[in-house]
Amino acid sequence: MTLKYLIQKEFLQIRRNSFLPRLIIAFPIVIMCVLPWVMNMEVKNVVVDVVDNDRSTLSRELIHSIEASNYFIFNGQKPTYQAALGEIERGKADVVLVIPQDFSKDVSRGRKPQVLLAANAVNGTKGSIGSAYLSQIVTSKVMPDAASIQGKVSILTLYNKRQNYKLFMIPALFAIVMMLMTGFLPALNIVGEKESGTIEQINVTPVSKWAFILAKLIPYWLIALFVITVCLLLAWLVYGLTPAGPIWLIYLLAMLLALFFSSLGLIVSNYSDTMQQAVFVMWFFVVCILLLSGLFTPVRSMPHWAYLTTYVNPMHYFIDAIRTVFVRGGTFPAIAHQVLALLAIGLFMATWAVQSYKKNS
Repeated sequence: MTLKYLIQKEFLQIRRNSFLPRLIIAFPIVIMCVLPWVMNMEVKNVVVDVVDNDRSTLSRELIHSIEASNYFIFNGQKPTYQAALGEIERGKADVVLVIPQDFSKDVSRGRKPQVLLAANAVNGTKGSIGSAYLSQIVTSKVMPDAASIQGKVSILTLYNKRQNYKLFMIPALFAIVMMLMTGFLPALNIVGEKESGTIEQINVTPVSKWAFILAKLIPYWLIALFVITVCLLLAWLVYGLTPAGPIWLIYLLAMLLALFFSSLGLIVSNYSDTMQQAVFVMWFFVVCILLLSGLFTPVRSMPHWAYLTTYVNPMHYFIDAIRTVFVRGGTFPAIAHQVLALLAIGLFMATWAVQSYKKNS
């Protein structure tokens, strides 16, 4: 019965706060409706300058191929390489293509002409991938046999057949929403009570530490259920995307991640004296967990010492598992390893949260 009244107290505090109810509703809506459009790793709108020193039919075909591509913005022809390089230095172009003299003659004679590609490497991703796209177009003109060989290769896409990047990113955005909703709010809860002095009134009551901590965790677990439901509905209504696997697995993963982050938030609040201190400490851990999780970059691309951190990173297990369920349609046996890892880490953090809370009798 004591736990029931403590949970009622937590919901009353949330409801009486003029900001939190709006945040709980608005945050997942903004994340799901804005970020899938901007968090796109596909490189497009690469601005290309061309220096055509051949002025032949083949060189004009090459230029028209660049103009027709959806990945490039043709910025026009420049008289010299120095003029085109000046465009890159002023930030008006990303890649320069220099077509040499006798380009058409060399191709007709079976030679391989030296075509110059100069890319702006300030944005390394855009420069390297844009150059790779452009080199494919040039290769198709210089080596038409290679293009015919590539045409004989068939690619069978088993999952995400339309290569929709939103289908890959939306499950990962669930993790960001859960992290901020169930991590920061519990951290600020106890610290807020410390600053207002109400926690001292609870400390002198016979309420056990387990009951007090559970009363702090359960409301945010229910908020996690609400938030993940809103995210699933928005993914269906806005983007027409639904999980390929069982929905109950997504809720299971969400609750395990909520267990970890809510426990982490309470641990930070137990060791913090002010709200500012709790926010900075939580932000430090959240950024490290997020960047080392594989959300934005493959974990295998990390140095070996950084890759080892993924073994204790719950966000990595969550992202790997929810993408398996959402995109590939995996069942419980396919994500059993991730579920057990999340459960073990979550229980460890929950026990730490209880033990770190110092109740004055």
